[in-house]
Amino acid sequence: MDWKSRLRRVTRTEAFSGYALVSPTALYAILMLAAPLATILAFSFFKDGYLVVVREFTLQNYIDTWSDEIFRAILMRSLIVSGLVTLVTVLLAFPIAYYVSFHVEASKKSRWLFLITIPFWTSYLIRVFLWKVILGYNGVVNSALLGVGIIDTPFQMLNNVPAIAITLAHAYAPFAILPIFVSLEKIDRALLEAGQDLGESKMMTFLRVTLPLAMPGVVAAVLIVFIPTIGDYVTPELIGGGKLPMVANMIQAQMLPLDNKPLGSAIAVSAMVVVALISFGFVFMNRRFLRGQK
Repeated sequence: MDWKSRLRRVTRTEAFSGYALVSPTALYAILMLAAPLATILAFSFFKDGYLVVVREFTLQNYIDTWSDEIFRAILMRSLIVSGLVTLVTVLLAFPIAYYVSFHVEASKKSRWLFLITIPFWTSYLIRVFLWKVILGYNGVVNSALLGVGIIDTPFQMLNNVPAIAITLAHAYAPFAILPIFVSLEKIDRALLEAGQDLGESKMMTFLRVTLPLAMPGVVAAVLIVFIPTIGDYVTPELIGGGKLPMVANMIQAQMLPLDNKPLGSAIAVSAMVVVALISFGFVFMNRRFLRGQK
């Protein structure tokens, strides 16, 4: 068999058709995601020179990163803020997704999903500025409280962790609602009816049937919210007033004002590793939990 026949035979297989179908997306992902990450990883092992990157291997960047108390404190703050945002967002998103899935008529569900996605109509930066107006010293909340006589002087509601958490929770709420809604939609309603027919209360049916079956959506919502919020740069800068920097702000400071790209890259890689370990740990514990439920 000559090479033309072999090539023709390979191109007619289902595997080749599948690879050909996903190859444009795979190439795009490699160019737009893998290449920048590889560059950051390579820079983290280089030395910093005056306005240049010296391509000599070193581990000093990681030593400086993890021996810096400021980095450890900022990383811990980022994890706490992101964890708080994730907890609040998922806890608020689940009832909304549950209501839309179980209590809204099928013909009206698309309308509700349309309303949930309305925040995406505006820029993320504009939404952050809106929260700055709402929570400002002379903002909407303080003006309303002053107007009804509840307070005599305005509250300082910006430049603190709760303000950052509220802004991030609002920005990422649709990302949590949609995957939970999809998981709830996949649940066979006959299973819930069978549980109640066997004498289980609605609460116990929810805890033993609905919640375990919806956990893939909950896990997806947790990861979708947790991973990007820990690397958020805009909200801590605008809502926190630059007084409560997170790890992304520290990376930006090293990359641009201080022009220390190797150290900034080491901080970025260190943060990514920590986030990856936490995410894998959460997924592993969730799988063990679901196996225990079975």
